[in-house]
Amino acid sequence: MTEVFTLGEALGVVSADRIRHDMTARLDVEGPELTVSVGLARLGHQVAWLGRVSIDELGARTLSVLRGEGVDVSHARVDETAPTGIVIRQRRIGRLSHEVYYQSGSAGSRLSTGDVPAEAVQAARVLHITGITLALSGYAWSAVHHAVKLARDAGVLVSVDVNHRPHLWESADEARQALTELASSADILFASQDELPLVEPALAGVPELIVTRGAKGASATVDGLRYDTQAAPVTAVDATGVGGAFVAGYLSALLDDLHPADRLKRGISLAAYAVAGHGSWQGLPTRGELPP
Repeated sequence: MTEVFTLGEALGVVSADRIRHDMTARLDVEGPELTVSVGLARLGHQVAWLGRVSIDELGARTLSVLRGEGVDVSHARVDETAPTGIVIRQRRIGRLSHEVYYQSGSAGSRLSTGDVPAEAVQAARVLHITGITLALSGYAWSAVHHAVKLARDAGVLVSVDVNHRPHLWESADEARQALTELASSADILFASQDELPLVEPALAGVPELIVTRGAKGASATVDGLRYDTQAAPVTAVDATGVGGAFVAGYLSALLDDLHPADRLKRGISLAAYAVAGHGSWQGLPTRGELPP
């Protein structure tokens, strides 16, 4: 039985210190839903990922990575006419980076309502979605809301990560309206401290609100009670996958019926693993590697 069903776009990633001058670069695939899927699968959960991937090599690599990690990609669609979206990432000072995204017209942005398998969504325990997928295109927007309706009609928990990416929205007002609407449908809502004002009208009605605060840790408000945990002491190498890693840890503990404080601790633990090495998902732990 699928425990978590998620949908989103996977991107190819080209990263280097200076694209203009370096003779070598790192090639990878990433996406917050991909990171969540890998994180959960490594902890022994049954996860299904839906997305449109290109017939190109990056699309093939995405499916290969997910299959290799034990994620169900049987519902993924292969697009023969659109390319895989790409992000060019340059390291600047310390851990800071500069990113340029090429997502317009990508295979991932073509995800549509017709791609969403009703029975698979409604058979899951949790549907996990992010505000990134919502922003990719009108088609993707409809697919997200269709999946949410399917889930809610079947009593499936809806998990939403706000994941505000300003470059994907026409304006701040458009983002605020769309993300607030999506957050209002959540049973479990993940947001960074900076994202809270964007979705403020929806916060009062969310049963389970998780707020991440970077080096200050995270909090969870469940049934009106607030729980806090500190960030783990770790030397950060690459923070690109920290959000998805945290979500994977939290949802894993939720699926294991752990206390909200322990959900936060597992989320923080996976986030620490993620930032300790390069790549957004490669360093995520197996269940046997989790601290007691």
